[in-house]
Amino acid sequence: MDLGLGGRGFLLTGASRGLGFATARALVDDGARVLVSSRSADGVGSAVDALGGEPAATGVAADLADPDAAERLVGEARTRLGQVDGALISVGGPKPGSVLDTPEDAWRTAVDSVLLGPLRLVRTLVPHLGDGAVIAFVLSISVRQPVGHLAISNGLRPGLAMTAKALADELGPRGIRVLGLLPGTIATDRITEIEAASGDPAAMRARTEASIPLRRVGRPEEFGRVAAFALSPAASFLNGTMIAVDGGATRAL
Repeated sequence: MDLGLGGRGFLLTGASRGLGFATARALVDDGARVLVSSRSADGVGSAVDALGGEPAATGVAADLADPDAAERLVGEARTRLGQVDGALISVGGPKPGSVLDTPEDAWRTAVDSVLLGPLRLVRTLVPHLGDGAVIAFVLSISVRQPVGHLAISNGLRPGLAMTAKALADELGPRGIRVLGLLPGTIATDRITEIEAASGDPAAMRARTEASIPLRRVGRPEEFGRVAAFALSPAASFLNGTMIAVDGGATRAL
């Protein structure tokens, strides 16, 4: 199948590694151009090099929690990509912890990065999007069911998912699609950190794999291919929906 990505330009945040980078890889491999960003300038540089550099890939360091980041990212995207055909908005996972043990300042910090940062970027980007553009949020299966020891994610991701649904209603008449991607346990650095924090990474991995019908964790490229399809013209009637990429781990419909 030709996804129709050739020559199209995409802005990806949180894309120097993990799921964002895997999506950038899939987009570039199918002929798209990408501007990748993350908080680390070194990480962005390494990602751009791995993607082959210009003209397929460029990058800029930015932290969505910074109120000025949205304007800078959108400005760079318009300059480097010309027309922006879509965006994959991903932020680093919030600090792990239980509901009662997570301090209030950790919740406030996460609101800035997980909720307000993406919304600032959307508000800044939307005036420059045309018919056929798409905005995809990288969320989590915590949108549908709680994930152990990730209280902040359980609290904030569902709210951002419902915001994405509302945006799909608002932007649909302009031909702009909005959707969410719900990764389960996929072998990224983030998962390694969560497993290490458990005190027994091997035991946690074994429990996780036992809970997934496919009996294994996902690979980043498996997520990347789904995200690239969702961002592509081939998925032009896919809108306002949440796509679980979790090996069947989510028990909700």
